[in-house]
Amino acid sequence: MERRITRAVPDAHSGRRGRVLPPPGTTAHDEDWVGHVRFAVGCAAALLGLLLAADAAAGRLTWLRILLRTALATTLFVVLVPPRVRAGAGWLSSRGLLRAHTVRTDRLVSVRWSDGVAQRLVLRDADGCRVEVDPRVFVANPALWHRLDQDTRACVEHGTMLCGVTALRQLAERIDRRTAQTVFQVSGLE
Repeated sequence: MERRITRAVPDAHSGRRGRVLPPPGTTAHDEDWVGHVRFAVGCAAALLGLLLAADAAAGRLTWLRILLRTALATTLFVVLVPPRVRAGAGWLSSRGLLRAHTVRTDRLVSVRWSDGVAQRLVLRDADGCRVEVDPRVFVANPALWHRLDQDTRACVEHGTMLCGVTALRQLAERIDRRTAQTVFQVSGLE
């Protein structure tokens, strides 16, 4: 069963009411995902429209060019759509357009930052499953962070997590800074 979660403090980033920690037995998800998909659709449609308008203005609009421009706009859409992140008690999943990856957060063995241009948090469980998540998803969605934090604390207590305490502490500090900024903005102390 899936429920929407709300909290009393407005979320300064999105301009709407924020979310609270989920009650046990519910699923938390990235509430900003739909907005990101709309943005990807808008960018792809704008690119397609501009390219077709430029071809039409130049008198070079053919079926082959329409097909190529559509393929280019579709590629842009695929690149811009973020994976959908969801979490429940003991699991976290990231579903892209083609595949879904799920990791057992109650059996995590490592959490680390990925190397590369885009910052990612890489979670690996005892079964060898792996999920990469943009840390901004956790910063923007406290319910997701709470689910992950609960399970990772249990993994640390049980001694199953071999590495990753530093990465989780860094992410927790980032989320705490964001929460403090939101509180200051709402209270007018900024």
